[in-house]
Amino acid sequence: MKKYNIKVNGKSYDVEVELIGAEQPAAPAPAVKTAEAPKPQKAPEPSGVTGAVKIQAPMPGTIIKVNVKTGDKVTKGQVLCVLEAMKMENEISAPQDGTVSSINVSAGAAVESGALLVSLN
Repeated sequence: MKKYNIKVNGKSYDVEVELIGAEQPAAPAPAVKTAEAPKPQKAPEPSGVTGAVKIQAPMPGTIIKVNVKTGDKVTKGQVLCVLEAMKMENEISAPQDGTVSSINVSAGAAVESGALLVSLN
């Protein structure tokens, strides 16, 4: 049985491979240093009270940038954050004018479809 650490799309996986139907090696293979796969970051606790207008993630992905902070005034169409999904950057924009009442994500956070990203008043 051999152990390998394989990296796929930047994620590290530990795998074991059993040699079947072939001669076993005469000498043991050198030890392979394994690394634990990185764990996705948990979304931060909401900052402030949830507002009346909730902006949710349209698809699962990773937040790569948050352009606003609690208390900021935003206009319709202003980019609030950027969601990376399927190797594409998707700008999440404000659906109307308002004030940011809570930010429920941070850069690097993994989100599911429908997750609350930002809320506005």
